[in-house]
Amino acid sequence: MRVVIVTESFPPDVNGVAHCALQTARHLAARGHDPLVIAPAVAGGDAADAPCPVVRVPSLPLPGYPQVRVALPSRRIAAAIAEHRADLVHLASPFVLGVRGMTAAARLGVPAVAVYQTDLAGYARTYVGVGEAAAWRRLRAVHAAADLTLAPSAAAARDLAAHGVPRVRLWPRGVDTERFRPELRDEALRRRLAPDGELIVGYVGRLAPEKHVELLAGVCALPGVRLVIVGDGPSEPSLRAALPGAVFLGRTTGDALARTFASLDVFAHTGPYETFCQTVQEAMASGVPVVAPAAGGPLDLVDHGRTGLLVTPHDAGAVTAAVAGLAHAPGLRAAQGRAGRATVEGRTWAVVGDQLLGHYSEVLGARTAVVA
Repeated sequence: MRVVIVTESFPPDVNGVAHCALQTARHLAARGHDPLVIAPAVAGGDAADAPCPVVRVPSLPLPGYPQVRVALPSRRIAAAIAEHRADLVHLASPFVLGVRGMTAAARLGVPAVAVYQTDLAGYARTYVGVGEAAAWRRLRAVHAAADLTLAPSAAAARDLAAHGVPRVRLWPRGVDTERFRPELRDEALRRRLAPDGELIVGYVGRLAPEKHVELLAGVCALPGVRLVIVGDGPSEPSLRAALPGAVFLGRTTGDALARTFASLDVFAHTGPYETFCQTVQEAMASGVPVVAPAAGGPLDLVDHGRTGLLVTPHDAGAVTAAVAGLAHAPGLRAAQGRAGRATVEGRTWAVVGDQLLGHYSEVLGARTAVVA
């Protein structure tokens, strides 16, 4: 099968869309298929471990958020899809580049699968206070044009259906259970992060307004607790002021990230607009109990009381209380960590990649039936 993946982000970018697109390309190549990636150009060049050719489209950094790049209009998209002789176009979190990919696929008569991955309406509320309806109109238009839309969680699927998006199926995300595992707990790292033996609570993700990392201020003030922040983004200066005493590690990837996850005592996520929340899965794979908002993707991932705790979104006091409760219950932390690891052991990228191939087959079969 010849598949073109049109993605709004791709490594060396570090975010959920980029990671999922990379894993999709890897799985296609591993199963003997022929993927091609179309992505915005980045300053750092292509990822060294890209499993297939990557066509870069001219792009500009998003004002105020240079880590995010927005593709410019380009004829390369249609040309690349045609030259690859694509059987199917995979649109990863389509909004700008993906819309052009959808248009090109329709003009060429190539079926398209659109993957919903970013709560752009929630981002509109966060950044501009308005524009939620306009964001949904754009999302609905591109997803309605696709042969199939894949949602990463039950909450995301409900949102799509409620806003009139047809033909929605569930497709979750995988996790690398070999890279992220409890055995990587590093006592030397823990001593560097918490030299007085404090309980280590970590956040991993972008430091951006929509993540609401400032809700961890109460956690930062808990006695005997050390807050560790992993990631970068435009909110870092304000968060350094809001979270005195926290350790900021910056962007961390690969094996270093896996060691950091495994060395935490509690993982705390604060973003209320997650359609999935991959870092929750990575924490669970690392044997770490999770505190997360009871909204979006975490509702599918965290079994409240068994693998972690779900709290009221936007409620700093609830986050602090949940962490404080776990801080004084080492047995509960250990039990939740073990349960979390057991829960995700069957959610490998190979498993969910094969599920994706099943969705592709459904789309191609339906197109064949119409032609016949």
